[in-house]
Amino acid sequence: MGSCSAARSSQELRKQTGRRPGQGDVPFPGAFERVSHPWDWGGRLEESAGTAFCNICWWCGGAFGGFQHSESAVCPDCGSIARDRFLFFCFVGRRARSCYRVLETSPRLGTEYREAMKHWFDYRASDFDQRAHQADIELDLQDIHLDSGSVDVLLTPHVLEHVPDTERALDEIYRVLAPGGAMYLQVPVLQGATARPKVPEFHEDDTPVEWRFGPDLSARLRGRGFETRILCTEEVYRFARAGDRSWPRPIAKQFDVPSILEALSHQALVPIADLETSMRLGFEPGYMFLTWECLKAESPG
Repeated sequence: MGSCSAARSSQELRKQTGRRPGQGDVPFPGAFERVSHPWDWGGRLEESAGTAFCNICWWCGGAFGGFQHSESAVCPDCGSIARDRFLFFCFVGRRARSCYRVLETSPRLGTEYREAMKHWFDYRASDFDQRAHQADIELDLQDIHLDSGSVDVLLTPHVLEHVPDTERALDEIYRVLAPGGAMYLQVPVLQGATARPKVPEFHEDDTPVEWRFGPDLSARLRGRGFETRILCTEEVYRFARAGDRSWPRPIAKQFDVPSILEALSHQALVPIADLETSMRLGFEPGYMFLTWECLKAESPG
């Protein structure tokens, strides 16, 4: 695995940001000043008195803003929504404590978040054309202009569904990941099987949706060489293991939860957030938080 002291990555980061990776030599972003280290969030959660807790900036209080939804439950300090927190939860919960070379595609959080990530990691943010998200570099996932093996962790939230050629993008991601590296992949899982949209579909930034993915995305990932598992909340795992297709609460519009649960095999799921943690960090309802962990082998074969 690479480290923050890697000469090439350090030079690249200086070119892009004008500072060294993983160094605390700049004023720390205001919303993140309480964070001692991203892996230490569990201790702060235990100490916090509030009901709601943000595992990214460590805010705690009575409740998140908005409502229970992957696109809501907003942290009043850093602005993270529920899916932001779950992606970060997957990353720090599944990777050993280290100073990784991290690439994040189209992060929705702003300057303070990106500066905090550069404080903790050798971090770069990318976007396709910087129209919807400001980032360090422009990247097309179908043609990534980075060296092979130059990324330890790729965080890619709600981007792959906008890419026309999924297999080409996955091949490029596999190439740029270092041996032993990991991609944490989020896409909207709205139905049981992957298909093209039946009618033209756009997200809020007017980006066209090319694919509506289902749990069968796992097969496409394995077909490109990744060792793959789906990270989820304990709530979803219990439903999948019991073979229960009926969700006990009202289901959000656009989500075909019965078909999603039918397509999920509990053997492919890894529950990483228990019921209490899910409640406090806002990972509700659980069916909205399926996240793929995609690993590249340490060595060929």
